[in-house]
Amino acid sequence: MFVINCKNYEEIAGEEIIKFVKIAEKVSKKHNVKIAICPPQHLVGLVANSPIPIFAQHIDDSKVGSTTGYIVPELLKKSKVRGSLINHSEHRISSSEIQKLVSRLKDLKMISVVCVKDVAEVKKYSKLNPDYIAIEPPELIGSGKAVSKERPELIEKAAKTVESAKNNTKLLCGAGIVSGQDVAKAIELGSKGILVASGIVKAKDWSKIMSEFAKSMT
Repeated sequence: MFVINCKNYEEIAGEEIIKFVKIAEKVSKKHNVKIAICPPQHLVGLVANSPIPIFAQHIDDSKVGSTTGYIVPELLKKSKVRGSLINHSEHRISSSEIQKLVSRLKDLKMISVVCVKDVAEVKKYSKLNPDYIAIEPPELIGSGKAVSKERPELIEKAAKTVESAKNNTKLLCGAGIVSGQDVAKAIELGSKGILVASGIVKAKDWSKIMSEFAKSMT
């Protein structure tokens, strides 16, 4: 799984997100790699009909109905959104909310990607059996220094911790990934995929960098 978090980067503002997703569709098909895109929340509707999975960047544990301004998973499902990041380091939430949201997504047959900062959180949240756990040390996010190079032991420990949970959760690796070499190293260390943002979105040639990452995964 190759998840691209677009955050609120200006590079994909407006209709640029459509161009970005179309490139991802082509790369996914050509290299037979599953790519999921997390657009800014207000742009989700522009690309929700894509054949590749579109995820929300965040969801709230709020009810359907009179909950102004909250992002409700049941309504995302009706808009063809396939899953969501939960607890990204830039939008942390409480452990009780994480538990409830993983459960809600499971009930909706939507994909959950729980973001964690260390191995202790991997151990804690893998027990909830989310689809994916993405480990991203906060100090390396957006740094251009890949976790697979800077802290390879972290990925190895996280992979073993996820395996020991003996459920269906898979590990993703994120933070500072900027090259195919970083991706290949993460896979070699036990990750089942990657969660990337600026390394793709801020690149000058989206097709070239997505293809480089996709090839490195296979």
